[in-house]
Amino acid sequence: MNEPPSLTHLREDGSAAMVDVSGKPIVRREAVAEGFISLREETVSAIADGQMPKGDVLAVSRIAGIQAAKRTAELIPLCHQLPLTKVAVDFSVEKKGVRITCSVRTDAKTGVEMEALTAVSVASLTIYDMCKAIDKEMVIEEVKLLQKTKEEPAPQ
Repeated sequence: MNEPPSLTHLREDGSAAMVDVSGKPIVRREAVAEGFISLREETVSAIADGQMPKGDVLAVSRIAGIQAAKRTAELIPLCHQLPLTKVAVDFSVEKKGVRITCSVRTDAKTGVEMEALTAVSVASLTIYDMCKAIDKEMVIEEVKLLQKTKEEPAPQ
């Protein structure tokens, strides 16, 4: 019979703990996440045409996503502070909304999927904030991890 996997963020007494990664090698790690915010077609047009009252929605959202990735450890209690080497936030303006994709890279002992997911989430929330005055039907959805990779450490 298989034993259930151990929960790495719990001590034997059940209290929360940050995982000790000190014994792990430093490797290049990358994660890609995406989300979608559905908008009315008029809102999508206003974003695409640069006609939103609060300014350039996608430029502000991109900066918010990058900043969020860099501050993930301050928001998610048991995340490690990571030296990020790349954060890219990209948008695809579609007929019914905006798709947000974020790619994050680090050379570290643990992965960056939480940073990618946080960046997508905050970028989506920023779009919401900048459009809420003209669109009461927005829905943030489909926030998910698309890819997570790590390279083997270089021989010492």
